[in-house]
Amino acid sequence: MALKTYGLMGVDWEERVNFDRLRRERLARIKKRLQESEMGALLCFDMNNVRYITATHIGTWAMDKLARFCLLPQDDEPINWDFGSAARHHQLYCPWLDGEKRSRAGISTLRGAMAPEVGRAEAVAHKIRVELEERGLLDEPVGVDVVELPVLFALQKEGIRVVDGQQLMMAARLIKTQDEITLLATACMMVDAAYEELYRVMRPGMRENECVGLVNKVLYDLGSEHVEGVNAISGERCNPHPHVYTDRVLRPGDPAYFDILHSYMGYRTCYYRTFVVGSASPAQVDAYKRCRNYLDHAISLIRPGVTTAEVVSIWPEAEAFGFPNEEAAFALQYGHGVGLSIWEKPVFSRLVSFDHPEEIKEGMVFALETFWPAADGWSAARIEEQLVVTKDGCEVITRFPAEELMVAGVHYYTAAGPLPRTRETESQKNNPRFQNGHEAMASLSPAEQVAESARIEAVPA
Repeated sequence: MALKTYGLMGVDWEERVNFDRLRRERLARIKKRLQESEMGALLCFDMNNVRYITATHIGTWAMDKLARFCLLPQDDEPINWDFGSAARHHQLYCPWLDGEKRSRAGISTLRGAMAPEVGRAEAVAHKIRVELEERGLLDEPVGVDVVELPVLFALQKEGIRVVDGQQLMMAARLIKTQDEITLLATACMMVDAAYEELYRVMRPGMRENECVGLVNKVLYDLGSEHVEGVNAISGERCNPHPHVYTDRVLRPGDPAYFDILHSYMGYRTCYYRTFVVGSASPAQVDAYKRCRNYLDHAISLIRPGVTTAEVVSIWPEAEAFGFPNEEAAFALQYGHGVGLSIWEKPVFSRLVSFDHPEEIKEGMVFALETFWPAADGWSAARIEEQLVVTKDGCEVITRFPAEELMVAGVHYYTAAGPLPRTRETESQKNNPRFQNGHEAMASLSPAEQVAESARIEAVPA
């Protein structure tokens, strides 16, 4: 085990995450990518990209507002325009931004909440033009990651040639630094703990949303910065996968799978596990085994030099598990980079990877996830592991047990002993007891069958 996780505090007697090094190395990587590109500057509104470049953060409430932005000019330091008083806070507490010089107040349109006549889009564009002119970069293309259309139009009106900057950011974020890997492993450690609590308390009568609440509490108590989502999917909702939880109540014999997505110091998890409540049917056990086999086979291929096309080639075609094409089955047999956001490069999918393979390299961190529907037509298995690519293979950093299907809930006992953990649900179609009863009834004469039916109906409820 080469990778380490630590406690969640800073201490003077042990080096843990080195945040100064984290900031320096992230900025150096994007500066290098920018220098090698045709772009004169990079303008970012995506909060994850802003954080990568400037090491600033004002809370996850702002992540979908596109209100704050930063500019990284060629051969220069980044300038950050932030939400009102946040800029002043950064001047006081973020010395790497050189006070007022590179931490300034600035606001975009709040995704259209401010009327066009207010002129916020034009104000943003003018700020960028001034900085480019000062550095002789106005005639150079500017890479932009995501942008509101009024801001885009205002930039163009200022004579700024806008090009795609998101691919440059994704390339810089592709290979993780030592401290990024430690933070990603720590985030997974916190989800290990959430699954432990979930496994201990799951039972018939508990609702999916209660499971979500429990996971949130465990993660926030441990110091999570943001629980981005918890997919809690149970019973007949498992197939097809709806990707959203409800208030459905867990029942005996239910499958239940979960995806826990949260961030620690900005670094994310995407981490599925599947359980059954009380007992599993043979169909559920078989689905889990197949789901696990596809995942294990993919993990066994991971090492530097292998391509995403080679990995997805061992996964089944969409038609093999009930979908008309790969687009309809997208993200069920899947892989994706994980870092400051949950979906980064590289992407593993039969939809795109054969035509556009990506080479796997040391230092990548990604998740591989598989799905398989059970033969009963309503249940399914879903498993996911996050891993770090090492020089000669990979290391899995999601540790909660998933080698075999886990049974949660009370272990029931009958007068004859423990109730089996693998058993059919109470259905006339599948339960051997009902089948034996039908066989016994069929062995009787017609008159005996009538008499036996009358006797059964007369039994008090």
